[in-house]
Amino acid sequence: MEPDRDEAIAVHRFGVIAEATNEHLTKAERGAVVRAIAERRHLHPEGDERRYSRSSIDRWVRAWRKGGLAALRPTPRADTGVLRAHPELFDEACALRLELPTRSAAQIASILYHRHGITVAERTVREQLRRAGLHREALAAESKAFGRYEAEHSNDRWITDVLVGPFVPFPKLDASVRAKLFLIVDDHSRLIVDGRFYAHENARACQDLLRQAIGHRGLPRVLYADNGAPFANSWLTRTCAVLGIRLVHSAPYSPEGRGKQERANRYIREAFLEEAMHRGIASLEELNDAFSAWVAQVANRRIHAETKQSPIERYEADGPHPGVAEDKLHEAFLWSVTRKVTRTATVPLEGNAYAVDPALVSRRVELRYDPADLTRIDVFYDGRPAGVATPFVTKRHTHRAVPQAKRPDPEPTGIDYLALVQKAHEEEAGTDGEIDFSQLQMFAADVTEQPQAEQA
Repeated sequence: MEPDRDEAIAVHRFGVIAEATNEHLTKAERGAVVRAIAERRHLHPEGDERRYSRSSIDRWVRAWRKGGLAALRPTPRADTGVLRAHPELFDEACALRLELPTRSAAQIASILYHRHGITVAERTVREQLRRAGLHREALAAESKAFGRYEAEHSNDRWITDVLVGPFVPFPKLDASVRAKLFLIVDDHSRLIVDGRFYAHENARACQDLLRQAIGHRGLPRVLYADNGAPFANSWLTRTCAVLGIRLVHSAPYSPEGRGKQERANRYIREAFLEEAMHRGIASLEELNDAFSAWVAQVANRRIHAETKQSPIERYEADGPHPGVAEDKLHEAFLWSVTRKVTRTATVPLEGNAYAVDPALVSRRVELRYDPADLTRIDVFYDGRPAGVATPFVTKRHTHRAVPQAKRPDPEPTGIDYLALVQKAHEEEAGTDGEIDFSQLQMFAADVTEQPQAEQA
C-alpha cells in the first residue's frame, strides 16, 4: 500500500477512536462511547462512508495505546499475491468492474470464487483494482451527477467557511488589514448560525466563532469544513472529539459539496459588503456590529427561494436544541501541546517560560490551556494531572555588585546661556526692531567657546 494512503488511513482510524482513548473514562463510560462510535457512519479517506464493529474499534484502541499512530496503519494481507500469481484472475476482475462500475469488490470476489474455485479476499480485490485506477469513485467521476443534499433537521450539519472581506483600519498595526469573515451556516434551515470578521485567518479565530455559535444555538452533529489551516488542525479535531461533533472535511478540488456555503457567500457580498464599503468602514468592531444587526434583521428573516420559509422560522420549527455544560465547553476548547521540561523545571509556551513541579525535569508533559487566557495552564503527565504551570520568575542566586564610588559634583561655571541669548535678542530688537539671526548664531558660538578659552 502507498505510504501516504497508509498514513491517511491511520489518521482516519484515530479520528474514529479518539473519543474512546480518553484515559479518564471508566470501563462503563468507554463501553458507551464505543457503542456510539459503532453506530455512526465515518467518512473513509477513499471517499465512501463506513461503519465499524465494536471489536474493530476496541482493537484499534489497544493498538494505539501500544504503538501510537504507527500501529493504526493497515497491514498487508497474506493473500495479496493471489491475483499476481494468477494474472487471468486480475484481468477478469478488471473486466467485471468495467462491465458494471457499481459492482462491489465483494461481488467480484464471489464471482471469481464460483468460476475458478479460488478464494480472494474482498479487501485484496479492492486494493488491486484501486492500484489499477478502476475503483468505483474514479469510474463514476466521468458521468457523475450531483444531486441536491439537505440535512434532515436543524443542527444536523453546520457548514463553516472563511470569506475574505474588505480592507479595514487596524490600530494595533497602524495599518489596514483585510477582514476575514468566519461564517457558520445551518444546512437544513440555511440559517446564518454565527459570523464574525477577524483580522487574522487562523485556528484561534475558528474556535472562537465555534464556541460562540455553540453557546447561542447548541451542539451540531456534523461540522463540515474545507481543508484550510483554520479547520484542518489538531486543536479543532480535539474540540470536536470532546464535544462529540463529527468533523468532516470536503474533498480537495470538489466545490460541488459546498454549494450552499458558496451561495451564502455571494449573498453576503452583494447584500451586505457592498453596502458596508459604500458607507465606509471605520473599524473592525463597527463592521461586526453592522453585520450582526444585518444577519438578525435581514439575512435570517428573508424568505428563502428554495425552502419557501425564513431561515429562523425553519430552524426554530425543530424545537429547542440541546446545549452543553459550561465546564465541558471550557474543556473542549482548551489547546493541548506537549513540551519537555528543562533542567530548570520550566517549559516554554507562547513565547513565555512557565515553572512546573521539579519532579518532572527531563520528562515530556502535556499542557492544556485556553489560548486567550494564559493565567492558568494545567500540566498532565501520562494522562494524569500533575499540577499547574506558573509564570517563571528568575531568582537571585549571587551577591549584589559592590557600588562604585560616587563621582564628585563639578564646579559651577556661573554662565547663564539663555540669559545671554535673551540679552542679545533684546539689544537687537531695541536698535532697529529686526533680528539678524546670523549675528545671533555667531554670538552664541563666541559664548560657547569662552569657557574653553578660560580653561586653557
